Amino acid sequence: MLQAAAEPVLRARTVLREEYTVLGNLVRDLARADPICKLMMTMSGVGTVVALTVRSAIDDPGRFRSSKDVGPWVGLTPRRNQSGEKDVVGSITKAGDVALRVALFQAATVMLSRGKNNWLTAWALRVAQRRGKKRATVALARRIGVVLHRMWVDETEFCYTRAASTGAKKV
Repeated sequence: MLQAAAEPVLRARTVLREEYTVLGNLVRDLARADPICKLMMTMSGVGTVVALTVRSAIDDPGRFRSSKDVGPWVGLTPRRNQSGEKDVVGSITKAGDVALRVALFQAATVMLSRGKNNWLTAWALRVAQRRGKKRATVALARRIGVVLHRMWVDETEFCYTRAASTGAKKV
């Protein structure tokens, strides 16, 4: 009786895994065909899903006056409540595109845990020592968004050293 109940579930699981593989290959091929996504994927921690999410959410990089405007637009800046002499800094604002915020946070998590050593990871680890890992991950997510926007605008690959980032090569 148990086998009769489990068999249809296992068949459905097999079909779902096959569909998932097809969709995964489609997403991978889309990201590899797009030159902007290929450029973004030179950064450690940024894969096909993150690159496509950034590409589709921002759409036109020229709508930001500065790359630093990406962080507040995504909602990865601290909320401030100012009144008179009181200045309370709270959690992030969570304004903007939720999917992009989640994708940047996941890229930051991957970069901190498994990414190649680079100047951005070193900066985030120093923040983590001072402020904690959660805040460092949010700060790194914001900074990844800023750097990805700048890479897109300048059409440059990610540089793993700080000195090389000033003279980044154009693609």
